[in-house]
Amino acid sequence: MATTSQVCVIPGDDAAPEAMYASLRVLHCLDLPIEWDCTPAGKELLDLEIDEREELFQDRINAADTVLFGASNGTSPGARYMRWGKLTFANVRPIRWQTGFKSPLKDPEGVDYIIVRENLEDMYVGVMGNAKDLLDAGLSDSRSRLPEGAADGKFAAKIITRPGTEQVAKFACDLALQRSGKLTVSAKTNMLPATDRWFCEIVKEVTQDYPGVQFEEFIVDDMAHRLVVRPDELDVLLLPNLYGDILSDLGAGTIGGLGLAPSGCYGHEFAYFESAHGTAPDIADMGIINPTATLLSAAMMLRYLNLGSAADRLETAIADVYLAGSDLTPDQGGDANTERFADAVIGAL
Repeated sequence: MATTSQVCVIPGDDAAPEAMYASLRVLHCLDLPIEWDCTPAGKELLDLEIDEREELFQDRINAADTVLFGASNGTSPGARYMRWGKLTFANVRPIRWQTGFKSPLKDPEGVDYIIVRENLEDMYVGVMGNAKDLLDAGLSDSRSRLPEGAADGKFAAKIITRPGTEQVAKFACDLALQRSGKLTVSAKTNMLPATDRWFCEIVKEVTQDYPGVQFEEFIVDDMAHRLVVRPDELDVLLLPNLYGDILSDLGAGTIGGLGLAPSGCYGHEFAYFESAHGTAPDIADMGIINPTATLLSAAMMLRYLNLGSAADRLETAIADVYLAGSDLTPDQGGDANTERFADAVIGAL
């Protein structure tokens, strides 16, 4: 019997808890060696001050081996702590089409790649403010292309570091070696040499220590085009933070939408798992959110906990439901609600 693991479940906000609770019903049917600690959903936390929420959730996250996280609109805490506090530097977002997924592509068969998104740096460092502060500090020269009125504008800083890039590059190389050995990197190298070109150069340097890795590089706008017209040529795609966030949504759209897109955020000592979609406030309380992304994220979590056979069972059951096609949610062209879809997965188990 596998060692019991402690999993903290954060249901999230808006429609996210509906997907989470349905997913937990499925997971409980797997008879897993897991102790579940389910925190309150966001709307149950409104009587608590923000600091109280943060402290409560941090304690429960720290007590767990990993976290299954529903999307947050800012009410449910934990995301910032798990990302920057726990230094989960690699956001892994698989893009894989399966029979039954409602893809807009004419021929989505063969779409099976993984986006690795650097998760801590780039435009997400939170350094921003008044452009006048930059100008007063002398951060302009004859090469600048500052528009008229720049002094009254705003700025946001993109920061790339060598240690941050090297660690995510090594992660991506290790992942590539578990698959076909092909690693693609992309950024806006032509316009942003100081950051984006440097990012790609560092990644290329790292690949020299991985002789089994085949390296290729594309400008990010070309990469967006390739995700639509040549997605079958990709295997592991490494991107800086901002581009990874944007292009992973594009990739999800090519297989049938964000309701099908799982993700996991990995650090050296901690990982957590969440669907790639947001809280879907437009369908909150309607009972029709697709729990597939949450379930597939849970499968990634099970593999992290060395429960690979259970993950295989779960993924096979989901595939069987899509193959049958009779219990799909509205985003996939069906008329099933969230609970009916979960019931179908349980039946397939």
